[in-house]
Amino acid sequence: MIPILPIRVCIIPKKLPLSSLKKMADSKTYCESVREWEETNLHRIYHDTEYGFPLLTDNELFGRLILEINQAGLSWTTILKKKENFREAYSNFDIATVAQYTEADRQRLLSNAGIIRNKLKVNAAIVNAQRIQKLQVEYGSFKNWLDHHHPKTRKEWVKLFKKHFKFTGGEITNEFLLSTGYLKGAHEPDCSVYHQIMKLSPKWAEQTED
Repeated sequence: MIPILPIRVCIIPKKLPLSSLKKMADSKTYCESVREWEETNLHRIYHDTEYGFPLLTDNELFGRLILEINQAGLSWTTILKKKENFREAYSNFDIATVAQYTEADRQRLLSNAGIIRNKLKVNAAIVNAQRIQKLQVEYGSFKNWLDHHHPKTRKEWVKLFKKHFKFTGGEITNEFLLSTGYLKGAHEPDCSVYHQIMKLSPKWAEQTED
């Protein structure tokens, strides 16, 4: 059973990275809170197996960007529940396929109750796939583009993402980079997952705290 989250998490229903200094209503961090939840809890699974772990393929990076964009204005719990629906609806997050989506595909997505039916977010996914393709031509891959620009401050990353992509404001960009290992702060140093991630050499570990 998924536990009832503290009321503040309903207002700011996201992962709570140290870097943003967000706290739950009971003063517990995201890492501290998920330790008390069952292993089958969606947040526990995401925290333990995905959040902050480096992603190595362009399609998975693109998929994470889609999820972060769709979370805007909604709870992260909602996105986690619909995550596999997003994967199926958006062709397993295949960039080349999504970039070629037609108006019929847009309508298909907007009629799919299993995902977030928002015209701006659907359009952003398609346009961003097309823009990532251009980066792949120039840099070899989306990941290479991210690596090329690392390290940057959060402010610099946000400016860069706004220049290249649609629907990527400060919170979306910050969480995308935290969740994929480009910015520090997804986990506390005393969290067991932190040490698992360190073994995978996340990009943020190559620099000192910004």
